[in-house]
Amino acid sequence: MSNNKQDLFNTKFDVTSETPQQITNRDSISGEIIRVVYVSEDETYSVIRIRTKLNKIVTVIGSFSGAFEGQGIIVKGKWETHKEHGQQFRTSKFTFTLPVTSKGIERYLSSGLIPGIGEKRAKLIVSHFKEKTLDILDNNSARLLDIPGFGKKSLNTIRKSWQEHSDKREIIVYFQGLGISLTYCQKIYKRFGADALNVVKNNPYKLAEEVSGIGFLKADNIAKNLGIGHNDIKRLHAGVSYSLTQLHKAGHICYPEQEFVNYTAELLEVEIDDALKGLTLACKNKTAVIDSFNDTNHSLGRLVYSYQLFLAEKELASIIPKLFNFPHHKGKRLEKIRRASNSNIEFNREQYDAINNVSSAPISIITGGPGVGKTTVISEIVNNSKAANLKISLAAPTGRAAKRLYESTDSIAMTIHRLLKWDPIKKSFVFNQSNKLNCDILVIDEVSMLDVQLAVNLFKAITPGTTVVLVGDADQLPSVGPGNILHDLINSKICPVTQLKQIYRQDSNSKIIPNAHAVNSGRMINLTTPKNSNILHDFYWIDQEASDKAAETIVKMVQERIPRRFNLNPFKDIQVLSPMTKGECGTKKLNELIQSAINSGPCPQFEAGTRVFKAGDKVMQISNNYDKKVFNGDIGFICHINIKEKQFSVKYDNLVVNYEFAESEQLKLAYAITIHKSQGSEFPAVIVPCLTSHFIMLQRNLLYTAITRAKKLLIIIGSKKALSIAINNFRLEPRYSAFLTRLEINMKKYNHIDF
Repeated sequence: MSNNKQDLFNTKFDVTSETPQQITNRDSISGEIIRVVYVSEDETYSVIRIRTKLNKIVTVIGSFSGAFEGQGIIVKGKWETHKEHGQQFRTSKFTFTLPVTSKGIERYLSSGLIPGIGEKRAKLIVSHFKEKTLDILDNNSARLLDIPGFGKKSLNTIRKSWQEHSDKREIIVYFQGLGISLTYCQKIYKRFGADALNVVKNNPYKLAEEVSGIGFLKADNIAKNLGIGHNDIKRLHAGVSYSLTQLHKAGHICYPEQEFVNYTAELLEVEIDDALKGLTLACKNKTAVIDSFNDTNHSLGRLVYSYQLFLAEKELASIIPKLFNFPHHKGKRLEKIRRASNSNIEFNREQYDAINNVSSAPISIITGGPGVGKTTVISEIVNNSKAANLKISLAAPTGRAAKRLYESTDSIAMTIHRLLKWDPIKKSFVFNQSNKLNCDILVIDEVSMLDVQLAVNLFKAITPGTTVVLVGDADQLPSVGPGNILHDLINSKICPVTQLKQIYRQDSNSKIIPNAHAVNSGRMINLTTPKNSNILHDFYWIDQEASDKAAETIVKMVQERIPRRFNLNPFKDIQVLSPMTKGECGTKKLNELIQSAINSGPCPQFEAGTRVFKAGDKVMQISNNYDKKVFNGDIGFICHINIKEKQFSVKYDNLVVNYEFAESEQLKLAYAITIHKSQGSEFPAVIVPCLTSHFIMLQRNLLYTAITRAKKLLIIIGSKKALSIAINNFRLEPRYSAFLTRLEINMKKYNHIDF
């Protein structure tokens, strides 16, 4: 930005000649941010403190995403008096200016926006030139040679970067005025280059589609600051995609049309007619699809889909019948062999059926709760396959589930993503409909976690004739992603389903497995613990209704009591599973408390918005990143932080993944995770808060899933009332999908089964 423009920014609302009383009567203030007091999670509300040119400190509220201490700002709005916080200025419009204090300038230069100037160099430059730094860089950069250790090479690098950055600076300041943080300014500029300003001005909602980390809400806030109306067609179009995304997060593949329109209108706070306009445009642009069923036996009505999920559901329902229709089923070769010679296990009737189904059906399903012998059956199938010289592949949706499968069968097992092999250049799986998997028998464990998108990628890579064995617990929570694939396959009756019921894996003192089955049957669990304190048990109940007290107890459990009594590692062995994200006993608050308790020593760390990441922290990947080969739900540990390069590394089992600081939005602290995110995993010790404050989430299958995650130790802390609510609430929220219907229609076409 030129000196003239900078002067204009700094003098536009010059109040140096006014008294403090006159300042409080103004509708505009200029000054320097001295503290960012609060930023909401969605970054749409902030509280900051500004020092005016008269050295008066005022509290300002509004939306200041990306604001930092030392930054210049001009705000317009009005004064108001809060009953608790006193006089404050509510902002209706604001403009960031280039920082004017040494601290602000140093933070600006070290933000990563200017190549060649990192934290170390920024500190050296600002400590030498103080508040004159930006003027020196603009008009007399040769003076950088006055700094000890700066040579001509460094001078030329910085001079070139600063000159190249000059045009970009005006755009960055403009973007910041729209509520875009420096981190996202950099991402936007990297994605769109010199066209970034035009893109943002013309359609800020494009950012939600093309810039990682900017969702609809952030784009909507930017649009508001640009003056784009609430019922602007660009907003309505983007809002339909946002609405579909929210429904996908709730597990729906599709949604009834009228309900969808009502939901979207409420979500966007617009009229029904406006929501319809957005849906019409989304269908025209193929970001949404409305499909209807005219089959006489199926009256689902008109359903709204995102275009991708519409194709995924149709394709999956088409592929599976073709696998049944293939005449050569390789599993029949298993009829010619006996059980592996080294097996002396006596199988019950259900287990025997599950093993035999492999030789008689192209697809079979094995389901059942913990301790009923699913692992034993899988091992027998593996042994039989090896004895028959059949090539067998084992896979599961998550790395932890795949690792358990490997440990229980002593055979190579991998994630479905790794099985299909991701090509980062083509942005697709190597194994697909054109390049099929080469195996005779394919066993997929933890199928309850299989959503429609992963399922279609898996099934279209299966070679017709391959025997497919699907294993999972149908009573657990459904997949985090959209769909209810395991339940739909079971309900379709297209393949043999074996439900294992007889419990094997337990000893006389164990309570974890009996309690899991009690919950699944709708019975209250046994909360008593033998009084002999010298004996270690695998289940403990702690009665506590108050959320804050429960949180304190959980922290003590993780920090001291469990490690000392059970000799377990608080980082690697203990996992807190909460029904919710928010609240005193939600994952967000618990993560902050546990991090502070067990990872409080001096160590490299960095801030990401309102979050702090430290070396050693347990973290979870919360979105699929195919290029880095890490996926939603993977848990690892931060093993290295490079402050200078703004990079950090996370170790996931045997894989080390490198991230930029700006990519940290893909991660969350994982000392405490939601029960939904724990699917497919087992942990040596599990702590579960179960409180009436979690009322909205208390369900039988949620509690059942939490209990079945514990391998050696389970502690439930809460109230008996909340426990009773969860056990008695077996009503499942519907997941809208037409997969089962499509499957039935397609199976009729192949005349495989009469519905």
